[in-house]
Amino acid sequence: QVSGGEDEIQQLQKALLDYLDENTETDASLVFSRKFYIAQWFRDTTMETEKAIKSQKDEDSSEGTHHAKDVETTGQIMHRAESRKKFLRSIIKTAPSQFSTLLKMNSDTVDYEDACLIVRYLASMRPFAQSFDIYLTQ
Repeated sequence: QVSGGEDEIQQLQKALLDYLDENTETDASLVFSRKFYIAQWFRDTTMETEKAIKSQKDEDSSEGTHHAKDVETTGQIMHRAESRKKFLRSIIKTAPSQFSTLLKMNSDTVDYEDACLIVRYLASMRPFAQSFDIYLTQ
């Protein structure tokens, strides 16, 4: 269950990072996985921001008029991206053991099956996974 108020994706990322941090003692490869996910999520956030800026510029140049609704949408994307980047930067600066302690106060323990489900959900949000059906039909 993901509680409201905070970004759903960010809460799932916290839960997954907590699981990886708790199990690094049993499997050393999870340290790499944790760093990989942080880097990938940061890259995804940056790419999302760049696409929002590019689409806004394309709309402005093609239409010549400025729609308040489009600006709000881009502004919201930019704000969400900045909050995700801030979250990921705080994780990078925090030592893994400190991060685990912080998360235990805010979340329940995630087991292996839940971690797999979170990974599958987050992977389904990636652009390739969303466009896979299009590739198959073509």
